[in-house]
Amino acid sequence: MFNRKIKIAVTGLVLTFMSYSVEVKSQVMGEAEKKSMEKGAIYPSLKGGGEGVSGPGSNLSPEKMKWWEDQKFGMFIHWGLYAIPASGEWTMFNEKIPADEYAKLATQFNPKHFSGAEWAKVAKEAGMKYMVMVARHHDGFALWNSPSSYKHFNSWETAPHRDFVKEYTDACRKAGLYVGIYYSPLDWRFPGYFDPKGLPENAALLKKQTYGQVEELMKNYGKIDILWYDGGWLAHKGSDADAAWFWEPLKLNAMVRRYHPDIVINPRSGMVGDFQTDEGGGDVKGPIIPFPWEKNLNLNETSWGYNKAQNLMPLKRVIDMLVNTVDRGGNMLLNVGPDPDGVIPPTHVQRLKEVGAWLAKNGEGIYGTRPGPFQPVDGLYGATHKGNNIYIHLLKAPDGANIKLPAIKQTITACTVLNGEKVKFQQDATGITLDLAGVKLDPVVTTLLLKTKNK
Repeated sequence: MFNRKIKIAVTGLVLTFMSYSVEVKSQVMGEAEKKSMEKGAIYPSLKGGGEGVSGPGSNLSPEKMKWWEDQKFGMFIHWGLYAIPASGEWTMFNEKIPADEYAKLATQFNPKHFSGAEWAKVAKEAGMKYMVMVARHHDGFALWNSPSSYKHFNSWETAPHRDFVKEYTDACRKAGLYVGIYYSPLDWRFPGYFDPKGLPENAALLKKQTYGQVEELMKNYGKIDILWYDGGWLAHKGSDADAAWFWEPLKLNAMVRRYHPDIVINPRSGMVGDFQTDEGGGDVKGPIIPFPWEKNLNLNETSWGYNKAQNLMPLKRVIDMLVNTVDRGGNMLLNVGPDPDGVIPPTHVQRLKEVGAWLAKNGEGIYGTRPGPFQPVDGLYGATHKGNNIYIHLLKAPDGANIKLPAIKQTITACTVLNGEKVKFQQDATGITLDLAGVKLDPVVTTLLLKTKNK
């Protein structure tokens, strides 16, 4: 009944998605890292697509994006050598560690308790539907058997002698989760990255590694559902789209689609993506966004990679972020940073179980829904719909006993707390009034169910 497009005026719109908690991470975040976060903020134009190049067949149709938009909630995993110093994934660059010195961490990296099955179990218990593992971050260390890896800098040819990407992808599929892989074209070990025109031969080696490694990841690990690029920008300047001349992302992703025609690709290779990204822990506010997008943020707000400094998101904030994202048409990708042994910190596991408990009760109003028909009211409520049901996500108790919703064409036939008590309501030409006097509200977020029929 709500298949019509919701019309949204976007002219002059200012979203406060902005960015990561710089104050929290200031002890480890350098200027380049801050810029990396900022370029991941939602693009100002809101005209339906991000920056970058595009060509015939480079993007999926709305029909082929439906499965991704249905999932709503996924797990991001930042894990690698940077877990050992435990000061964030930008440690090598921020602390100006020479590549040869940093590479010595690979002799210490031998995670005895890594278990892809355990990671997948934690994701399932949290109510997540897909996972995205960092296969290789900007430090250049590949977590798989990678013949294309420059100087053999990978987990197969160093201390672990393991292919963690294979273990992860196998575990995802066994658990019934969609499989995502993160790959960074950027590699700090190459001077040519910082000066591609001045050092063209070294830059060519970097590009050769990127094409070789992306092909390995697409060719050797079965069906990959999501490819999540990061670090397409050159010399930590400009945007990913500015670097399209170097990476030739249409060529790169044409190769990707030869292996996986329907893979969902984000926009950070310099190509316009199948969905857009908003990075960091800034609040999600404003109206519904009329194209596929994803909010990416950390459960430990200190950094993406494992960090001795812990600042765990409260349950209320996690759920608020999730419903505020879903109510505006997005998915949320929530990051964990396992320790050097490959173990997700127990406090994080517990918090994710609490999220899963909320979703076990309220997931009907999250999974497989679309935003609307009501525009969100910042700090108070948002809405999703599915079939003849409308779900109101109540972020806090209203001032007074009532909530007034705008008028809609459909007739409300019943209102309840989802899977709970009845709620009195009144509908007329001016809108819908919900009477919450005496109604027991969830201390986190309450889901109200409105049953409808066409007039």
